[in-house]
Amino acid sequence: MSDAVKSDDGLARCPWGADPQIYREYHDGEWGRPIRGDDALFERVSLEAFQSGLSWLVILRKREAFRKAFAGFSIAKVAAFTDADAERLLQDPGIVRNRAKIAATIANAKAAAELVAASGTGLSDLVWSFAPERRERPKRLADIAAVTPESTALSKALKKRGFRFVGPTTAYAMMQAIGMVDDHLADCHVAELP
Repeated sequence: MSDAVKSDDGLARCPWGADPQIYREYHDGEWGRPIRGDDALFERVSLEAFQSGLSWLVILRKREAFRKAFAGFSIAKVAAFTDADAERLLQDPGIVRNRAKIAATIANAKAAAELVAASGTGLSDLVWSFAPERRERPKRLADIAAVTPESTALSKALKKRGFRFVGPTTAYAMMQAIGMVDDHLADCHVAELP
């Protein structure tokens, strides 16, 4: 038996992605799809950090404001943010105004910029180097782990390089979101990737 639910459009979805519409669009069109590129991965690292302790719905509803506030999540631009920029962000009602998370995002941009400078390898290459072996989709929500050996190793690697708010649970949520793992339920209508 699967935990997938039928939505009012007749399609079976992972329960969290059935409603409201913003979840449905994210679930159907983005979550679990492979995302590469340093700035794209920086956005995901940042949004997952801001989500920590909050509902993902809050972050999705504020996503465009986050993009505007953080210069489209350009690593180079955010790495150049100053204390004045951090103070400006604390006054921005469009985003989650958490001093520690704002500081972490700026620090993470600097760490991501250092990756290329130090090793010639960017954030995307680093993150994807922790991709686990492909497995079957889970049948039930209870079959989905919150932390895996790969997410723990990724978290340690990011922290070692100066990243913050990247614990193993946050790392695994990002791995799901960027398609490193496919945790759509087996009966979910979203097609498996080849």
